[in-house]
Amino acid sequence: MGDLLVFVLSGLVSGALYALLATGLVLSYSASGLFNFAHGATAYVCALTFYELHSGLGWPAVPAALLVVCILAPGLGWGLDRLMFRKLARVGETAQIVATIGLLVALPAAGLWLVELLSEAGAPVKPAENQFGLPGVGPSPAKSWQLTDGVGIDSDQLITWVVTAVVAVALWVLLRHTRLGLHLRAAVDNRSLTELRGISADRLSSVAWMIASGLAGLAGVLATPLLGLSAHDFTLFLFVSATAAVLGRFASVPLAFAGGLGLGVLQNLVAGYASFAEGITGFRTAVPFLILFGGLLVLTRRQRTAGIAAADAPPLDHLAGASWARRWGVWAVGAALLGTAFYTVTTPFWSGLLTQGLAIALVFMSFTVVTGLGAMVSLAQATFVTGAALVAGLLMSHGWPFVAALAVGTCAAALLGALVALPALRLGGRSLALATLALAFLADQVLFQLRWLRNGDSGWSVPRPVIGPLDLADDRAMGVALVVVVALVAAGLSALRNSPAGRAMLAVRSAPAAAMASGVSVLRTKLLLFTLSAGLAGFGGVLYASYNTRITATDFTAMTGLVWLAVVVAAGVRRPQYAVVAGLVFAVMPRLFADYVTESAHLPVILFGLAGLALANDPDGYCAAVPVRRARRRATVASAAGDVSAAGALAAGAPAIRARGEALAVPGAAPARVRGEAPGEPGTALAGAQGEAPALAGGGATAVAGMGRSGGPGEPESSPTPPLPETVAPPRTPSGAPPPDALALRGVVAGYDGGLVLHGVDLRVRRGEILALLGPNGAGKSTVCRVAAGLLAPATGRVYVAGRDATRDGAVRRARAGVLLAPEGRGIFPSLTIEENLAMRLPEADARTAVYDRFPRLAERRTVPAGSLSGGEQQMLALAPLLQRPPEVLVADEPSLGLAPRIVDEVYALLTELRAAGTALLLVEEKAAEILGIADTVAYLSQGRVSWCGPRAEVETDRLTEAYLGMSR
Repeated sequence: MGDLLVFVLSGLVSGALYALLATGLVLSYSASGLFNFAHGATAYVCALTFYELHSGLGWPAVPAALLVVCILAPGLGWGLDRLMFRKLARVGETAQIVATIGLLVALPAAGLWLVELLSEAGAPVKPAENQFGLPGVGPSPAKSWQLTDGVGIDSDQLITWVVTAVVAVALWVLLRHTRLGLHLRAAVDNRSLTELRGISADRLSSVAWMIASGLAGLAGVLATPLLGLSAHDFTLFLFVSATAAVLGRFASVPLAFAGGLGLGVLQNLVAGYASFAEGITGFRTAVPFLILFGGLLVLTRRQRTAGIAAADAPPLDHLAGASWARRWGVWAVGAALLGTAFYTVTTPFWSGLLTQGLAIALVFMSFTVVTGLGAMVSLAQATFVTGAALVAGLLMSHGWPFVAALAVGTCAAALLGALVALPALRLGGRSLALATLALAFLADQVLFQLRWLRNGDSGWSVPRPVIGPLDLADDRAMGVALVVVVALVAAGLSALRNSPAGRAMLAVRSAPAAAMASGVSVLRTKLLLFTLSAGLAGFGGVLYASYNTRITATDFTAMTGLVWLAVVVAAGVRRPQYAVVAGLVFAVMPRLFADYVTESAHLPVILFGLAGLALANDPDGYCAAVPVRRARRRATVASAAGDVSAAGALAAGAPAIRARGEALAVPGAAPARVRGEAPGEPGTALAGAQGEAPALAGGGATAVAGMGRSGGPGEPESSPTPPLPETVAPPRTPSGAPPPDALALRGVVAGYDGGLVLHGVDLRVRRGEILALLGPNGAGKSTVCRVAAGLLAPATGRVYVAGRDATRDGAVRRARAGVLLAPEGRGIFPSLTIEENLAMRLPEADARTAVYDRFPRLAERRTVPAGSLSGGEQQMLALAPLLQRPPEVLVADEPSLGLAPRIVDEVYALLTELRAAGTALLLVEEKAAEILGIADTVAYLSQGRVSWCGPRAEVETDRLTEAYLGMSR
């Protein structure tokens, strides 16, 4: 019983630290969608700073800890969010993983380098790297108390428990009983809807990163007596705490916190009572990674991918269709020059460095296969390198020839890769990366500790081969041989990429669901990629070990693989040529820095790690970015020349255009005259008024209201122009001028990823008016809503709110200006209760009480999560707060979607109440019958163009048919 209590109490210490780190991971991931692999590095930097302030500079422990936890750590989180994380949130998951891994590599090295610089400058700092037995926040040495016979605790443990409990209570209060916590939980639930309510998701993300970094800093300070100052141990601690984040499904802070505590206790109990594993070297230290891998397999769910057109869009291939000389000429010349240089200009020392770079380039090409072709992030490549090299060394020690040992070692790595992939491939993204890293740590702790495989600490001799007259013991000869091998492998990978199998691999990378629908086996393809990548890593590993002439089990650890990944992905992971560049840079740069910059070994590591930060701007790497930018620059120049020619042609045809009618009116300009106004009287330009010529990308023509369907550029109209409806004169201000439109879209051209959906849309909505926007599915109605709300910026055209140009305003500023979007599918936060949903817009209790008085059904269920309500109740919940605080403009996308007729009537009654309160309403519907009963003005949208707009009384069945079916009489 005493042993059990000891295991539980000591497990609660590590569990408390796991809980703090896991909570920070969940907070930052929930607010930004970014899993921070560098979370443990933040904890290490904070622990390092605390140690130097307390032990080096002599600060008292508590002030030093407060400075680190309350100022340094949150400041680091805020800075990284502004400089890096916000940009990373917009790129693919592969770039996110690699960039944060680069930060994991760079931050500890940066802290240690700074300590070196301070020491050289004469500051009273102490040696920092791999120091153990350090003092914590409490007394030093720690005080101990005996609870029962054989069971005791010390002051460091007690402080950890108390502080963790206080933090747990503080987090609960923050998230459940403060407005900031409500906003944070809302952002977790629906980030875009939070912005549509006028709350900056970016600011919430910064707050979440500050809190998460503060928790990491607190964990680092508390863990100093336990872990010392080992960056490796802090990194391991993070990956174990990721299991607790998995328990919380990366969303629930309470579950992650409880999971961290339970994980620490479980780890101790398994390590203490697993007597069956006493004969397995390294098993006890490998227990956390077994738990991590098992937790990922059991608890991680794959998200549904059906319906996604492209999960990972390929980059622009500026050399598509180019000749072989254009695509490969520069690389072929470079290979020839490098091979010649070995026997002409390079010294033996530099020949050795370049040979080393070519050997590591073969390993880097394995990332091109698994990540470049497969979009899978494997953090176990160093494991495959070590495994293949150890097997080859073992066989050569028994007299096997080099070529045979190389082949068997390569096959062993491929087999190991298949064994790793089989259980892990159903995972994706960050979960797959964590799973492969857990398996890599397991290999380091268990597999490579087997004496028959590792041959003790001395390892195995891997002599360089002699192939006929070619003796590769000479660095120059081996360098030339590796140039040939690297060229052959690069050509083979390029041929694979362009083969039917390669195209299937790229299809699986870009759109797995579409590839599966086309008959491609996603699992088999990924397994093939993973196995091929592991075999290539093993092949390069044996040659790399041959260059070094020896291999030990600690030459290439799992942490080494993290540095490799950061380097090769930063260079460019989609092309094997870029992996060669990365290998040469990786070998040469440290020596150049040592000779010309600094002898510190930390600066190259910092630069290699920070190279991953470039992925925030160039997700495909800096080597790939250079030619792409050049191609875009040439395209821009050519486009500008074409625009000049088009402008001349347009000027030549301008009189004909002006003859068709008056120019498009904008707020502040003289209004266009419409039919029905007396000559000389001021009027208003109705959307689609006769003679308007909305701007269209590329100068093409567009249909305008009353013109029926228009053909393409240069084509005649398909129907004559029918008469335009008369309009009702708007109310006048005391000065006699008409008030500005509450919302106006002028010549809006917009779309997604280069594909246009809207082609010169013009709409206007006045205060106290309902404009119904009708049209078939796919006409662009939801895109109009997104443009009006600021979620989508128009390519050309303008958006005006109350007469002010708000085109550049995002969703937050647009919402604060009074434009509210009720999106399709209910504008609620499903995980928040009814009370919390109302509090998002109505912070005053009296206002919420008024809503409950009006809607007793909501009052009865105020503590129920909104996601459990019926569709009608959810729509009522979304619209009810607007009656208490009417917006200036309400844009409602399909407000009757999925509702029973009785509920639809209630929704429309609420909308008419808002109109009576002065709100301008833009209502988007597919069903015309119901909305025509309350609309003042009706506009038809067809194929991204307003085909007719006018008063409701002028709506004709034929026009309605034409708008929906694209037909004309």
